[in-house]
Amino acid sequence: MSVTRIATRYAKSLIELAVEQDKLAQVSADVQSLARAATNRDLQLMLKSPIISADRKNAALTALFSSNMDGLTMAYLNLLVNKGREGYLLEIAAEFVAQYKTLQKITSVKVISAAPLSEEVLNDLKARLLKSGITNSNLEIQSSIDPDLVGGFVLEFDNKRYDASVANKLAELKSEFTKNLYIKEY
Repeated sequence: MSVTRIATRYAKSLIELAVEQDKLAQVSADVQSLARAATNRDLQLMLKSPIISADRKNAALTALFSSNMDGLTMAYLNLLVNKGREGYLLEIAAEFVAQYKTLQKITSVKVISAAPLSEEVLNDLKARLLKSGITNSNLEIQSSIDPDLVGGFVLEFDNKRYDASVANKLAELKSEFTKNLYIKEY
């Protein structure tokens, strides 16, 4: 079975359980914490190790996370370990977050700019996106910086990309000049 299929199925089952038990917000926070923790190389190696028994993995996960996480999340982690799917924790967590955002109608927008954007500019951008109707009413904006853009910004959301950067405009101009449509041949 492919990793994507495994992640989709396990994430969907956790979301369904969390909704059923009215713990979706807590489980979502737990999964996001798990995703951050699972980027630790030592934890990844432990989870993917065939030498370490399931009992020891469960004990380690319980020691690490039981004080901060809901019982449902901990039971789910134990299930993953017992089924031998603990090595896919990062993929399952990423799929859970994607399904959670779909369920809650949250649109994630990534804004890449040449310089840091002020809160005022981000709020204006959010208002314009909401007014346009191309996003859900719940917006999550992530901002990053790429000095190579020279100026302007790039928006990415829902597998779409809107490039309003100076670097893009310069590339378009360069392309037009290389075509040189205005040469007169005699």
